[in-house]
Amino acid sequence: MTVTMKAIVLSRFGGPDAFELREVPVPAVGPRQVRVRVHATAVNPLDYQIRRGHYPDYVPLPAIIGHDISGVVEEVGSDVSEFAAGDEVYYTPKIFGGAGSYAEQHVADVELVSRKPRNLSHLEAASLTLVGGTVWEAFVQRAQLSVGETILIHGGAGGVGTIAVQIAKAIGARVITTARAGDHDFVRSLGADDAIDFTAEDYVEGVARLTGGQGVDVVFDTIGGDALTRSPLTLADFGRVVSLVDIAQPQNLVEAWGKNAAYHFVFTRQNRGKLDALTRLIERGLVKPVIGATLPLARMSEAHELLENGTARGLRGKVAIDVTGETVALPTVQRTA
Repeated sequence: MTVTMKAIVLSRFGGPDAFELREVPVPAVGPRQVRVRVHATAVNPLDYQIRRGHYPDYVPLPAIIGHDISGVVEEVGSDVSEFAAGDEVYYTPKIFGGAGSYAEQHVADVELVSRKPRNLSHLEAASLTLVGGTVWEAFVQRAQLSVGETILIHGGAGGVGTIAVQIAKAIGARVITTARAGDHDFVRSLGADDAIDFTAEDYVEGVARLTGGQGVDVVFDTIGGDALTRSPLTLADFGRVVSLVDIAQPQNLVEAWGKNAAYHFVFTRQNRGKLDALTRLIERGLVKPVIGATLPLARMSEAHELLENGTARGLRGKVAIDVTGETVALPTVQRTA
């Protein structure tokens, strides 16, 4: 085994230039752990929030961050029977609990690890682990979205939204999403029933128009700000709001109270069970990854910059990282009507 590996290290909090490519030791494998050769990872908003310094008490520097892995098992601990060397796996490393995925190798607790879907490449699988597990928790465990209900998904063309639309449709819900006019055909191709151009129409009025004033059963927020604070205005009675973004300042939720609404804020906890459920949907062809750009590990700073400014660049879906090669595929700017 190689005793060192290449890794992208966060040396300080700040902009995309805060990363350094270094040679670092490969971690030892514990009894209930596996060592994985990382073939691909991806970039998430959580990653650039950490890089900016939003969670300094949880991320001691220098740090290897990153929250998506697809790769091949190279070594298993003495008490591991679920996997063997050569198995293809995908998973999200423990959040705020050790080294992340921006490296050539990773050691993980076996309970986090799931077998990679057979019909996906490593790049495709790595684009799904954090977002897929998060959306599954938000819809199934928190909102308990069910067949025939209507859901409003904010930001359907984004890295989270593209998967949220597909999972909601697989559950059997009617899906309304917000997206720029130029992305409407795209989000409909993912399964959205209706799309609201948030640049031309207030989304609250759009939901009222599309539901005949009845409102939606569930709102899924990936954006925060106005998308979260005004979401109660779109709800039917006993509706639910699930958000991945916290409230920046106190607000009056009297509209939610008047509708007996429930709020859920999701900071997901990963485990194999969520990914196994996601894998079943993927292998049935109900959920497909959407990768908007691919870069090599050494260009992580550029990947972060791209994700942060993705809307202006016409980015759809995830920014994936090819750890084993030199793949570069950048998005072309999409026209917005």
